[in-house]
Amino acid sequence: MPLPRLLFLIIGLSIILGLIIWLINSIYRLYIQVSFTAPLLGNLLIFLVIGLLGLLIYAFIYYFNLAVSGKLFSTRRQERPRPKLPEQKTEAAHETLKAVRRQVQQIQDKVTKKALLSRSRQIETNLTKGDLQVVVFGTGSAGKTSLVNALIGEMVGNVEATLGTTKMGETYSLKLPGVPRDILITDTPGILEVGVEGTEREQLARKLATEADLLLFVVDNDLRQSEYNPLQTLVNIGKRSLLILNKIDLYPKEELTLLMKQLQQRVKELISPLDIIAVAAKPQSFLLETKEIVKPEPEIIPLIKRLAVVLRAEGEDLIADNILLQSQRLGEEARKMIDRQRRQQADKIIDRYRWIGAGVISVTPLPVVDMLAMAAVNAQMVIEIGRIYGCELNSDRGKELALSLGKTLISLGIVKGALDLLSKALQLNITTYLVGKAIQGVTAAYLTRIAGKSFVEYFRHDQDWGDGGITEVVQRQFELSRKDEFVKRFVTDAITKVVEPLTATWEEDEEEVTLVSIKQEAPLDEDDW
Repeated sequence: MPLPRLLFLIIGLSIILGLIIWLINSIYRLYIQVSFTAPLLGNLLIFLVIGLLGLLIYAFIYYFNLAVSGKLFSTRRQERPRPKLPEQKTEAAHETLKAVRRQVQQIQDKVTKKALLSRSRQIETNLTKGDLQVVVFGTGSAGKTSLVNALIGEMVGNVEATLGTTKMGETYSLKLPGVPRDILITDTPGILEVGVEGTEREQLARKLATEADLLLFVVDNDLRQSEYNPLQTLVNIGKRSLLILNKIDLYPKEELTLLMKQLQQRVKELISPLDIIAVAAKPQSFLLETKEIVKPEPEIIPLIKRLAVVLRAEGEDLIADNILLQSQRLGEEARKMIDRQRRQQADKIIDRYRWIGAGVISVTPLPVVDMLAMAAVNAQMVIEIGRIYGCELNSDRGKELALSLGKTLISLGIVKGALDLLSKALQLNITTYLVGKAIQGVTAAYLTRIAGKSFVEYFRHDQDWGDGGITEVVQRQFELSRKDEFVKRFVTDAITKVVEPLTATWEEDEEEVTLVSIKQEAPLDEDDW
């Protein structure tokens, strides 16, 4: 046992023993005096004293145990437990990230898959660590870097007025009293700069802004439309924002008051008046009559106070909301990538079936033109497209869907329209004889594409044709396929894949017929006899 505690124990016991002896002696004398006149009162006095002694001993033991455990005399500051993010939002973010990883596993592009998985791990790290991400956003001339310098109390970058000073997102650490989490302030490149490099820097700035827990949108004058649009976009996707009017030292008091009112009116649908703060991050120096140059201190306290209020009251929700938003955006990006991949796979299937069908029909033309619609919607093509979208269809279901879409093509007059459209286009490129032989096959390929694209939309929307039904989907695909650019490309491909093989076959047939005719007309020589 440490010496201070041992001394404390000995002194405490000595005091208690001394008190006990003194009390016993005093009580004994008092008891003798009282017991002669009131024996009951004397006995009650003895029980009371015994109770007090017991309480004294208990108090000593209790405080002695506190001293031994170090709780009584400990001067070490208790560490505040790290605050927890709202559980509901945290769980939602975790579930979204799990879903994202399952989606990413379906992506075939290895580079894209690796990048998305890396970003999901970064979001999960942020979910665990939970630093507050504050991003400073605005034009290059608004004084963003000067604002960051003033906030952290030291120079952190080049603060000259030249546009494009901050070329990359630079992050610095800041502590605010009463805010338990670390605050990371990111100074972004300026927006609305000219040139290719300016555009690239703006894209980086916008990306960083979308990842912020709290956004500081810096302006140095009234808000222009070109500044209002990105601010509106960021607020609409859920970015908590403060609008900072910098360089207020350049404005007279009356003009500054008017400017603040204009800003409040302009962003009243986006930002509360309490979140519009006027500062002077780097006030202009001025010359005294004594020729002495005075450099004023930054006027940044209103912003620091508002930051502290917002981050204390909303910090946990801001982190949770941002992480949930980031995980949802990542999930949306993964879904778009998978959708693009599935479309490419479906296009290969459609391309294969349309030219196979075109070749077959060109060689053996159908007696009824309307039967082209049936050839266009091959049931096996439907089954294969469905399989790409995770829908396993049997043969009967594939035939049912193919028949339904075939009837729609006929009822809408798309078959006749396709025949007329392609007949005119082919007549401009090939001979009349070949048009007659090729038209049914080329039209079949054209209708097969419309059918295939319609089924892609059907499977993309979880086997649902939408509010307009199958008619609207098929009609929309037909309108897209009637555009001049597509028709030109389609006819070029059709000539290569259908007409040229027919031409070669026709020329071979003509050669055979000619040879037979020559043999039949040639005179017999003596050997033939």
